[in-house]
Amino acid sequence: MTRSIIITGASGGIGQAVAELMGTKGWRVGLMARRRDKLEEVAAGIADAVVMPVDVTKADDVAQAFSSFGTLDVLFNNAGIFTPAATIDEVSLENWQAALDVNLTGMFLCARAAFAQMRHQSPQGGRIINNGSISAHSPRPGSVTYTTTKHAITGLTKTISLDGRPFDIACGQIDIGNARTDLLQGIIDKAVADNQPVPPTMDVNDVARAVLHMAELPLEANVLNMTIMATKMDHVGRG
Repeated sequence: MTRSIIITGASGGIGQAVAELMGTKGWRVGLMARRRDKLEEVAAGIADAVVMPVDVTKADDVAQAFSSFGTLDVLFNNAGIFTPAATIDEVSLENWQAALDVNLTGMFLCARAAFAQMRHQSPQGGRIINNGSISAHSPRPGSVTYTTTKHAITGLTKTISLDGRPFDIACGQIDIGNARTDLLQGIIDKAVADNQPVPPTMDVNDVARAVLHMAELPLEANVLNMTIMATKMDHVGRG
């Protein structure tokens, strides 16, 4: 039987890498992001892809998209944004709200819709994988909006994992550090421009393989939390 997954933030970066790998493994892949043109470019390389141009902050649109997709085995809850770096006194309320809307409310809405679909489908059950961040443990300077929202994802993951038990719904979280994406490239470019050390990085496809491992587990097993990171990045240790 063909397995199915919806991936949010699927138009590039980690989401695209996961979508392409899932496609090679024969999964039916729902590609969710705001821009249809970008999603169609990704879908062109996947045998069984469903283009889902949805703004994850719009509750009704999210609910409709999930219910229309049909049977759902896995949600990779990945969509997120990083607002301009600033100390807290320089963060605008607009940027704070934007981070909350996408990184927290958007992930809540998608998890809620996936949970409902998995609870009421036959056979019952499924898996939700939330993309947290290593920033929740070791934040970069000026990342108060992003880091705060990613701390909240850990609470979301644990409560879904608990509440999903009666319905065979597993929930886990993957915390990713320094995968080479367009977002990280901006950080690298800034480091070069400022004559600072370039941060260690890892191939984004290594992240995709980690997500695949989580997704393919039987529902009796769950990775509650996984950290995958560039080996030499400054995450552990002290001065």
